[in-house]
Order: sequence, then structure tokens, then C-alpha cells
Amino acid sequence: MDRDLADTVRRPGGRWTNALGNGLVTVALAAMLFAVYSLWGTDVLADRQAGQAGDRLRQSWATPGPSRAPVPTATGEDVGFLHVPAMGADPVMIKMGTDPAVLDQGVAGVYQDPRAAMPWDLAGNFALAAHRDGHGARFHDLDAVGVGAPIVVETRDHWYVYRVDGVLPQTGPDNIGIVAPVPVGSPYRAPGRYITLTTCTPVYTSLYRMAVWGSLVRIDPMDAARTPPAELRSPTQPAPTKT
Repeated sequence: MDRDLADTVRRPGGRWTNALGNGLVTVALAAMLFAVYSLWGTDVLADRQAGQAGDRLRQSWATPGPSRAPVPTATGEDVGFLHVPAMGADPVMIKMGTDPAVLDQGVAGVYQDPRAAMPWDLAGNFALAAHRDGHGARFHDLDAVGVGAPIVVETRDHWYVYRVDGVLPQTGPDNIGIVAPVPVGSPYRAPGRYITLTTCTPVYTSLYRMAVWGSLVRIDPMDAARTPPAELRSPTQPAPTKT
């Protein structure tokens, strides 16, 4: 009799032990593959989706229309683009809403509950959230944004230029005070025109939230060439010619 078969006959539980071991290995491998997909596979899908949506938005801006763009209010509506040089050169598309259905598209979402102010409002806090990991990981490097760094919001008609005034490295996930009109824990003590960027921390977890706060420095009108403000231009890129 084959030795392995003989061992199995002598040990009735051996067959089940082997089957259990193989099952555990299969489950572990499936979990590992799911984790890889969640972190990197979803990035590929979200990047493609956000890129296509961004192209459509820019095309719509290039089409002649009313002198003033409609104000986005519904969940999923396009707002514009977020530029944070400290996180890289690529702009982040902005949409209304922070539901997973919105953020999973690889965008930054505008808080709707509590409702955030918009950049063009005369006062309030333009509060945004985005994934730290997976689904585009738009705020993966939010911890690289420090006091004094520029944040720029691009809409159809204007560039809204902010300067970072404060950073909260960690707070509870239910702390909605960080996105209040006058953010709790921020350097601000009176109403103003603010921006807040939030995401999960530490990386690869959702245990806590971090926040970056900025205040509006100026508003630049959009020219026909959509020339970016100085904060986004490379040293060799010329300033727009005034006419």
C-alpha cells in the first residue's frame, strides 16, 4: 500500500485536516487578491472614470453658454477642479457629495451634510473629502500639505486661491466640527471664506480623520487661455499678457 494512503487510513482525520488547510490557504489568497484590488485595482478604474468626467467638464466649459455657469447643488454634479501643488501636479475633479458612490469615482466631494459653502459664497467653509487609499486615492498625500501651502480651486470662470493656515493631524471620524462654517480646532475665530480638506488617517485605515484648513487669498478671473495663477505656474511659464 502507498505510504501516504496508509497514513491516511491509519489517521482518519488526516484527510479532513488536509482539506481544511487547503481551504484556509485559498481563503487567505482570495483575501490578499481582494486587498490588492481594493488598493490598486480600484485606482485604475477611478482614474479612468475621473479622467473622462474631467474631459467632459472642460469641453462643456469651452462651449459658448450663459455668462454665468449654473450653480451645482445635486449630488454628483460637477463643480470644478482642485489643485494642490504639495500633493502633485495633477488636478482633482470636484463633485457634489461625499457618499461612496461619489468619492469612489476618484474625485473630491463637497460636504452636503452638514452643507458646505461654495467658493463663490461671501462667507463659509468650502469643505471637501476624498479617499486616502483606493478609488484614486486623491488625498493620499494630504499629510504633505503644510502651513503656507497654496490650494487653488478652478471653476469655469474663476481661480480661487487659498493659503493653508492650519493642519489637524488626527481627530475622531465623527467630528463634524472640522467642517463647520468656522472650523472647530482651526486658527479661525470669525466667519470668513475658508476651505477644508479631509481624509482618513493613518494610511490604509479609516480609524481617524485629518484636516487641512485654508483661507481665501484672492480670486483671479479666468482668461480665454485659462492661464493658471502664479501658484500653479512653473518657473519657465510666462504670466498672462494684460490687454
